[in-house]
Amino acid sequence: MSEVKAGLRYTEEHEWAEKIGATSVRIGITDFAQHQLGDIVFVELPKLGAKLEAHAPMGTIESVKTVSDLFSPVAGTVTKVNEALLDSPELVNSEPYGAGWIVEVEIDGEIAQALEGLLTAEAYGDFVASQD
Repeated sequence: MSEVKAGLRYTEEHEWAEKIGATSVRIGITDFAQHQLGDIVFVELPKLGAKLEAHAPMGTIESVKTVSDLFSPVAGTVTKVNEALLDSPELVNSEPYGAGWIVEVEIDGEIAQALEGLLTAEAYGDFVASQD
């Protein structure tokens, strides 16, 4: 069973968003997603200052099995990228909710409204259970 961390919001594309400030979130991929991908060998990160659209591609993640798009769960501007992934992409496998985060984003508009449209941990857990 994949870990679903309480307190985060999720997408059906298996990204998570965590509120880290009044108007900002940290984004990564879920434990379920990293298990499905297998060993991560490369992460293409968006550029600092890039404008992201909700549910639109923001980069790619490559494993020994496949290359997949990374989707932004929210609209906003990239304020920080996890540069540790450039040298150690396997952090996504070992710590998908910790050191394996992808980007931090300053939200366009109200943060509560942006996160409200995403799945709760419980709803995401049910969604993942239906995928197995």
